[in-house]
Amino acid sequence: MPAELPAELRTDVLVVGAGLAGLRTATQLARRGHDVVLVERRAHLAGTVRTTGIFVRRTLEDFDLPPAHLGPAVRRMVLYPPSRRRPVTLDSAHDEFRVGDMAPLYATLGGEAAAAGVRVELGTRYAGRRDGAHVLHGPCGTVAVRARYVVGADGARSAVARELGLDVNRELLVGAEEVFEVPGRGARPGVVPAFHCVLDPRLAPGYLAWVLDDGRHAHVGVAGYADRFPRGMRAALREFAAHAPGLEGVPRPLEVERRAGPIPVGGLLRRIASPDGLLVGDAAGAVSPLTAGGLDPCLRLSDHAVDVLDDALRAGDRRALTHYDGAALRARFRGRLTMRRGLSLVRTPAVAAAGFALLRTPPGRAAARHVLFGHGSFPDPPPHAGREAPGRPLAT
Repeated sequence: MPAELPAELRTDVLVVGAGLAGLRTATQLARRGHDVVLVERRAHLAGTVRTTGIFVRRTLEDFDLPPAHLGPAVRRMVLYPPSRRRPVTLDSAHDEFRVGDMAPLYATLGGEAAAAGVRVELGTRYAGRRDGAHVLHGPCGTVAVRARYVVGADGARSAVARELGLDVNRELLVGAEEVFEVPGRGARPGVVPAFHCVLDPRLAPGYLAWVLDDGRHAHVGVAGYADRFPRGMRAALREFAAHAPGLEGVPRPLEVERRAGPIPVGGLLRRIASPDGLLVGDAAGAVSPLTAGGLDPCLRLSDHAVDVLDDALRAGDRRALTHYDGAALRARFRGRLTMRRGLSLVRTPAVAAAGFALLRTPPGRAAARHVLFGHGSFPDPPPHAGREAPGRPLAT
């Protein structure tokens, strides 16, 4: 990593935020020959992790993820009503989910970014614009960056979005989970890796409580609307973790990794670009409104952002950013936005149980399989000149 930034720096693109979206965008732009600076508030890329890190089948098929940082395949989902009696089990013929070991994955991708020529600055905070320059506060003091474009990859509450006058996420869930190794670090006799989801508005108002046990690690979490947790999110997680389905007989260690953060579920924002820059990942609302899955959308939207910025930089024409149109892509989310509104209205166990009864019918099971095992996580952006085919590696 570079030793220090000068007091004033010029670059083609300043990327703010080194999560999956920011790393992807910065690396791909650098590989196309552009000068890129990537800044991140964390002092270490392998530091605080907020995402569960669930990669779905479509991502596993279309992107060459590093296998060393992926857990075992999960093909089973088990859905529970509030009573947790008579759950619905869905099995797939495909590897539907794999959980990324996100801390080393971020570190690997950071190394790939640096190798591509990205200037990566950690422990550095974006403070907005002043006199036409982007102001950063980091270990070496205050730096002014004059960038042709800025990319907001800085999460659900994006400071870059506000600075550029773009749309901001207004419908947010909050989630928390505990992560710990399960005994054996491999397949346990008689135990099938599974993703367990409980629909209970007392535990997870407006969303789900979950256990994902892939045989190596268990992820136990809850998420919902912050103002609707009866006794707070942390209390809900403690209650759920004490009797988490799928982990019967598995000892919970005294020390666990804890994660928490906001989840935008209002769908892709309409205004995600201006003449000065654009948004990717959670900052753009690139998260499924229904399942709250964000890793596949962030990769696909990041690649679209790279195509648009590459055109703008090569042509010297800011009008190229008009092709980065969140409103056009958002139209593909109508069905899931409708289902999100329906799920947000489930406020009592009785209503949840009544809705869950539909999942036990053949049409209900078919609909659940389509949503949970389908390929509809994010619409493919429109074809763009010079767009590479999906499947290129995230890391080598």
